[in-house]
Formats: sequence, C-alpha cells, structure tokens
Amino acid sequence: MRLVEECDVLVVGAGFGGLYALYLLRQEGFHVKGVERASGVGGTWFWNRYPGARCDVESLQYSYSFDDELQQEWEWSERYAAQPEILEYAEHVADRFDLSSLIAFDTNVEAATFNEDSGRWRVETSQGVYEAQFLVAATGCLSTTNLPKFDGLSNFTGEVLHTGQWPHEPVDFTGQRVGIIGTGSSAVQAIPVIAAQAAHLSVFQRTPNYSVPARNEPLDPRVQTATKQNYEALRQAAQEERSGILSVFPPNEDSAKDADALEFKDRMDERWEEGGFGFYRAYADIGIDSTSNERVAEYVRSQIVDLVDDAATAQLLAPTNTIACKRPCLDTGYYETFNLPHVELVDISSEGIEAITTDGVRAAGRDFEFDVLILATGFDAMTGALLKMNITGKDGSTLSDAWSAGPRNYLGLSIPEFPNLFTVTGPGSPSVLTNMIMAIEQHVEWIRDCLVALRQKGIKTIEASPQAADSWVDHVNRIANQTLYPTCNSWYLGANIPGKTRVFMPLIGYPPYVERCQQVADNNYEGFALA
Repeated sequence: MRLVEECDVLVVGAGFGGLYALYLLRQEGFHVKGVERASGVGGTWFWNRYPGARCDVESLQYSYSFDDELQQEWEWSERYAAQPEILEYAEHVADRFDLSSLIAFDTNVEAATFNEDSGRWRVETSQGVYEAQFLVAATGCLSTTNLPKFDGLSNFTGEVLHTGQWPHEPVDFTGQRVGIIGTGSSAVQAIPVIAAQAAHLSVFQRTPNYSVPARNEPLDPRVQTATKQNYEALRQAAQEERSGILSVFPPNEDSAKDADALEFKDRMDERWEEGGFGFYRAYADIGIDSTSNERVAEYVRSQIVDLVDDAATAQLLAPTNTIACKRPCLDTGYYETFNLPHVELVDISSEGIEAITTDGVRAAGRDFEFDVLILATGFDAMTGALLKMNITGKDGSTLSDAWSAGPRNYLGLSIPEFPNLFTVTGPGSPSVLTNMIMAIEQHVEWIRDCLVALRQKGIKTIEASPQAADSWVDHVNRIANQTLYPTCNSWYLGANIPGKTRVFMPLIGYPPYVERCQQVADNNYEGFALA
C-alpha cells in the first residue's frame, strides 16, 4: 500500500472527540492528521439520522466549552437539539477552526500495527498507509451498529433500515406498513415520528424500557442569554456533578424509601412535569438501594398505566426491572403513541423473532407483512469500533485477544502492550454516564498535556502497565458493584451482543475520575512506562 503521510499524531474519527483532538494538538505544534470513514464530520450525529433523533442532554450543555466566542455566537433552537442541528453545529466548528483540511474523509481504518523498532504506528486505511508516533482513537462509544443475525433477513423484499446507519435522504413512510424491532433509546425517539406518517406500525418489543418525558420545547431566548452570561460558572458547576449534567433541581441526600407518601408523590410529580434526567435525581439512593429504586420504578409504571388506554398494552410497556440500570430514555409522546389505532405492540419476550420472511416478520405465532423493516437494535457499545480497527501492539498482541475477557485498560485512556495509543472516552472512563462532550474535552486535554510533557522530556513512548490496568479495572467494577447498574442485562455490560464477555464498562462518577487523572499526570504519569 502507498504511504499517504507521516505525522506526529493520527486521529481516527471526526466526531466531537476527533475534532477537538485535531484542534488542540495542532495548537501545540504537532503535525496531526485525521481519518474518518464518513464523508463528513459529526461522528454519531453523521450516521444517526433516524426520525426523531436528538440528544438527551440539553443543548446548552451538550456543546463545547473550550472557546468562549464559539459558545457565545452559536444559537440553539430547542431545549434538546435534534440531529440536524447538532450536525450543523459540528460542521460549523470544523469550518470555524479549519479542521476539515486536516481530515481524510471516506477513509476506513483496516489495520493498525505498532512497530517496536521505530516506535511508530503503521495504520493501513482504504486510501493508503499513514505512519504516526501517536495514535488517538476517537472512534466513539456508540458507533458500531449491532446487526442481529435474524434468520431470513436477506430474503426480505422490502426496505431494511438500521437506526444507526440511516439514509441521508429523507424516508417517507406515508401509506407504508412499517415494522420496528427494538424499544431502546433510538426506537423510543423514532416510534412517535414514524407513527405520524405510517399507515400501520408494528413495534416488536423484547424488553420494555423506562422512559420519562423530555418536555422538549423551543429554547427560550431569555434562558439562552442568561446561560451565556453565566457560562463559566455553570460549566464549573457541571464539572462537580457526578454525571457532569446540571439540573434545575439541586442535589439532595434524601432517601426515597423514607419519604412519606404525599411528599414522595409531590416530588416525583414535579420532576415528571419538568422532564429530563433531573427525574433520576429526585432522591440520592435511587441507584443504590433496591427498595428506593422500586418505589420510583412503580411511580413510572403508574404513569404508563395512566397514559396508555389499553390495559394489556400498558402492562406490556411497564418494565419490571431496576429503573435506570439501562440507559434511561427521554421521550416525546412515546407511550401515548400506542393509543393510535394503527400502532400495535408485539410482545416477543418469550420466543423472540422467529424469522424474517420475504414479506415481513414471523413472531408471536403470527406472520406480519411490511413494506419497511427498521432495526433499532443498538450498538456494539464502547469496544466495537476499537476492535474493528484490527489493532496489533507489542509482540504481535492483538486488541481482540487482549480484550477477549473484557476491556482491560488504564483510566479509559491507555492499554497495556499498545504503546502510544490513546482512546478517547474508552472503557473504564465515565464516558456514556456523563455529558459526553464534557467527558471528551477532559480526555483530549489530558492527552494533549501528556504529549506536550513527553515532547519536553524527550520521551518517545508511553504505555500503561499491566498492574495499573488490572487495578483500574478492579476499581471500575468495585464501584459498579456498589450500585444497581449490574442488575440489568444492559449494553453497559455488553449483554446485547451474543458472545461478548459481560463486564461493566463505564466508570461511575465524573469528579473523582477527573481528580485521579490529574494525580496520575502530576505524579509523572504514575502507572505508565515511559521510554
């Protein structure tokens, strides 16, 4: 393969992590290049174009903080920004800071190999070879779609769509018979929008999901102005929150199980009417005490019963598992959609999808006929994109082998046996349990500071030690086991992917993580081997 370019740092991915890495590292004088498999920037927001796709972190917080002029000039239109607006924002950032000129688009990484003799990475892509001293994988936590091996899928004569790889052209469901498999976050957003167009919509549900109202609305200009006037203080306050997300409701130390009935109902009603993730902050012990958790879960179930007219459908939609141990959903009219006469819920909890036929789906003892079949089956989260890069480190060690028993790394940033490789919001970091852009900025800034320090000291390689990685993985799991998160078969554990080792992958708690990263840097990169 032809050599395309040699550089100091090669950044893989042009989502929010990749863009920020390119910006910061160029600022420090590194010769940096980026590669991106898509034809444009945006990462997750380039691919996820399904109807109703929007962020579940409020737009004024789901944005970069590194440049005050940027955050002052950009105007958000809604409380929760929709995919087109977020993509437009990413494109604006790329244009404003001239980042696209650094990126090779339509370029897929096929293999990445560390050369121990040269201390450099050789990255084979669909467009040729790049060589770099450092490799930064900003490949995203939710970027590799999960495509279950449904029997007969290739035989379906209608259109098959996946929410994570949606066409760039609008899809018109008018007059169409539509089936959608899955009731996770993307489905919860898509179903109300598709139902407004389709002649008939069948929703295939294996496991019901808890969802609370987003209460999305046009963003009040007064709120936007007030936020911009106080952005610095608000950003700092968010840094001190466990999730990195501010709520209109202050944190509290109350226990749900100890609250009297009237106080409990009033507080939950207030949170339900406000909408958003602040609902899960109503009581301090929702995520750690099963009795408190069940009381909050029962409140949501009671709301579902009130919203859904048909009692049998309401019962199917009401989850019985731990609330918030899976990725919480925010919705706009999700439960109410099942009151429409042309929308049906199909329970596949017992037998699953039996087969995809030429005309549709066989499930629940019935044959369904569709014009369009939508797979809302999620992602191979956190590890999928990294493993697809076919990464080989020292002594021929492959990442797929190194992670065969689950991801093993240090701080979510570095992997033993893979020198000079950094992962942005990798497994073992708060990542998907935080405001992702805040987590991205912290990670990229740490990587920037690290590379600057190595350059100043004349150090050529940095590698996490096996002992530090083992200790860190134990730490991540020890914290998770103090909570109710592991009680669900969630994608946090990789449970949605057949054969994937079940290990809780994200770290719970943002501020202590940031503090630990700083301690590591201050102690001459404790836990790393430098050479």
